[in-house]
Amino acid sequence: MVGLSGIDLNLLVALGALLEDRNLTRAGARIGMSQPAMSGALARLRRHFDDELLVRVGRGYELTALAERLLPLVREALRQMESTLDSAPGFDPAVSDRQFSVTASDYTVSILAEPLLRRVHEIAPKVRLELDPIPPDMSESERGLIKYDLLIGPLTYNFPGRHTVLFRDRFVCVVDPGNPRLKDGALTLEDLEALPHAVPTFGHSLPTPADRALNELGVRRRVQITVVGWLTVPFVVSGTGLVAVVPERLARKVARTANLAVVEPPFGDVALVECAFWHPKRSGDPAVRWLLSVIREVCEQL
Repeated sequence: MVGLSGIDLNLLVALGALLEDRNLTRAGARIGMSQPAMSGALARLRRHFDDELLVRVGRGYELTALAERLLPLVREALRQMESTLDSAPGFDPAVSDRQFSVTASDYTVSILAEPLLRRVHEIAPKVRLELDPIPPDMSESERGLIKYDLLIGPLTYNFPGRHTVLFRDRFVCVVDPGNPRLKDGALTLEDLEALPHAVPTFGHSLPTPADRALNELGVRRRVQITVVGWLTVPFVVSGTGLVAVVPERLARKVARTANLAVVEPPFGDVALVECAFWHPKRSGDPAVRWLLSVIREVCEQL
């Protein structure tokens, strides 16, 4: 590994995006670099670390062992850089009484609200958070985004504005423990076709990553009930013959209360990537940068 002499420290930003997104196009879009520029950055980083960092597996990329070790170090370095910027005059979290407006899915609120509110209260006791559901037309333009300090939602819904990855989840299946199709704690793709499904709706027709995975496998689901958002889905499955495909963190959180079995998905690991989005006009607001840094800190503890 060579020294820092002659190394552009902007590569640290590129490295963080590459390791988190594991995709050159998405990483470049997040930090405003073209795909050729990201390819060049990756080549320089590979030379610097004498390691591939990203290796192609199927249609995607996986991190090498070194890249896995680098990821938390890079996150911390970027957070320290952002903390330096967040110390700019105009916002002091210790004394501010600002109210932040954040729009997020019910899933995001169920996962983040409690630890985020606790952390904000610890370091900014007068700051207030207003959490609103994501409007169904939010993916159409940036006009709606300007009303909010931040939007937190899945990467695949193509929300407008700039964004950064916060955390990843994966999809699992939930069924009643007495479901006759549940054999040795497992379900097959044939079971998913045979069982009636409970599915969420979000006011738009965009598929979830799990929807796309099942469609690619040719699994045709019998949708028996549709509910608004993620939170209700596990509870309508409880005590019935239904099955649902939901994010794992939500499934684990409610499994005991709803008396559900959480089952490994027969379609393999499918990622749900949650991001923070913001209007470009918010980029220069030190208060928004501070809130984003706190959210990232909380997400890293998940």
